[in-house]
Amino acid sequence: MKVAIASGKGGTGKTTVATNVARVAADSGHSVAYLDCDVEAPNGHIFLRPELGAATPVGTLIPKVDEAECTYCGACSEFCQYGAIASLEKVILVFPELCHGCGGCSMVCPLEAITEVLHETGQIEVGSAGSVAFVHGLLNVGQAMSPPVIKAVKRACPPVDFVILDAPPGTSCPVVESVRDCDYVVLVTEPTPFGLNDLKLAVEMVRTLGVPFGAVINRSDIGDGLTQSYCEQEGIAVLAEIPDDRRIAQAYSRGEMICDALPEYRALLDDLVRKIIRNVEEKL
Repeated sequence: MKVAIASGKGGTGKTTVATNVARVAADSGHSVAYLDCDVEAPNGHIFLRPELGAATPVGTLIPKVDEAECTYCGACSEFCQYGAIASLEKVILVFPELCHGCGGCSMVCPLEAITEVLHETGQIEVGSAGSVAFVHGLLNVGQAMSPPVIKAVKRACPPVDFVILDAPPGTSCPVVESVRDCDYVVLVTEPTPFGLNDLKLAVEMVRTLGVPFGAVINRSDIGDGLTQSYCEQEGIAVLAEIPDDRRIAQAYSRGEMICDALPEYRALLDDLVRKIIRNVEEKL
């Protein structure tokens, strides 16, 4: 059971929901893994406080050209649709930041003058936070493409019953990579004009991917009710509504979990986990 917690914009409470769902599901007897796929700014560790092993470097394979063998025929640069390799009159230029690691340039080289070498783009760390297995990644500074690190985070997931993927914010490639093979997506939003606009973008994304989804409305008692009306009109299940409670923000600022700092919210979180599991089972 793979469930992504996503949002159309940052700051909606996505990580708050993801970490608490992971903890509550584990407390309910499920074997749980929390994967922080927001590799540009991972922060799930602040709340779950895992014990982590040594960091493992990850990256993409980029071309390395043996110019002693190369005839500068240009087959490699003609093949590459991203401009990651350029064949000039007497030199080959490789641009690692543009390479998608497909290996096509080495395959089309008639003289087999191109090999592939690892270009490190980030690292992952694996550990545990009590009964919750924990994996997160961190993209190296200056790197443009996070999906290879996200893929490494997902590959490092141990075999468990319930996988929670804390996706990056937005609707771009890193989010698509995080949610595309999930069984269900929980879209966390807030009842503001910006929140509703970006919720609509996120809904379009998951519908295009064909992944079932529901919504959690954070700070639900602010705003004008348009977000709730939109969900009703679009047939989107609202799995939970979390009120605008200052104590939640205070707990967050201290790096504390809602389920620990405010036990009165445990019933709401238990109900959210049950609804997620029920919806996933109905879709499978």
